[in-house]
Amino acid sequence: MKSKRVSGMLGALCVAAAGLAVHALPAGAETTLQRIQRTGEVRIGYANESPFAYTTPDGTVTGESPEIAKKVFAKLGVKKVDAVLTEWGALIPGLRAGRFDVIAAGMYVTPERCKQVAFANPQYQIQDTLLVLKGNPKNLHSYADVAKQADTKLAVMAGAVELGYARSSGVKDDQLLQVPDTTAQLQAVRARRADAAAGTQLTMKGLAAKGGPQVEAIGTFVDDPKHTGYGALAFRPDDTDLRDAVNKELQAWLGTEDHLKTVAPFGFDKSNLPQKKTAELCGG
Repeated sequence: MKSKRVSGMLGALCVAAAGLAVHALPAGAETTLQRIQRTGEVRIGYANESPFAYTTPDGTVTGESPEIAKKVFAKLGVKKVDAVLTEWGALIPGLRAGRFDVIAAGMYVTPERCKQVAFANPQYQIQDTLLVLKGNPKNLHSYADVAKQADTKLAVMAGAVELGYARSSGVKDDQLLQVPDTTAQLQAVRARRADAAAGTQLTMKGLAAKGGPQVEAIGTFVDDPKHTGYGALAFRPDDTDLRDAVNKELQAWLGTEDHLKTVAPFGFDKSNLPQKKTAELCGG
């Protein structure tokens, strides 16, 4: 959401600028945890990427991450969850600038992001795949397959970890079509501006269902096991008390019948339960 993302140059500049505003709280100041428990309201930032976080046609914000956020914050006495729609590459700068209190977008925990935000422990794990034209005419089953065919274009979301995965597998920058969201990925493949789009298995399957008979998500994708994505809620570096409170609730809830029932509508099941903690993932 499940990307999942590494910042591009513009995002890095925004983070640097936003970072100037991040500082230690004055002695005696109210923490974010204290504020949201006092007001009963929390703001989450999300980017439109089904099934991790998205807006339905009637304007409802849902998805695996927002629904988990609602359940966890309710356990902390916070009943109102307001959602702020943000482009993926602006999520971390927006969090650090105070536009919202937590990123609930299925964001992957990576060492680079751990330097910018305080992640809760992961709430899911997932692997990637490709969206291609029906029949997979270029026989693409890995990032390496894309790299081997110089005339092949791969659509990735700007700021997504898939961008780095592709590059590390030898895909050249002139083969990469960076787009703002998953809808643009689908459009690029359908219009044949890209031969494939890369993203999480659930996202690409969702795009295939939406895209009709012209496209499909490939069933066999060969990738480095290290690329398995672990998605988590993310907080400002100063908000470790909030992160710790959320972790305590998550530890007791993940894997329960209520948790699995909550995420089932979005395609998640027991196989997606995380096998690693954030401390391990942040350590590289």
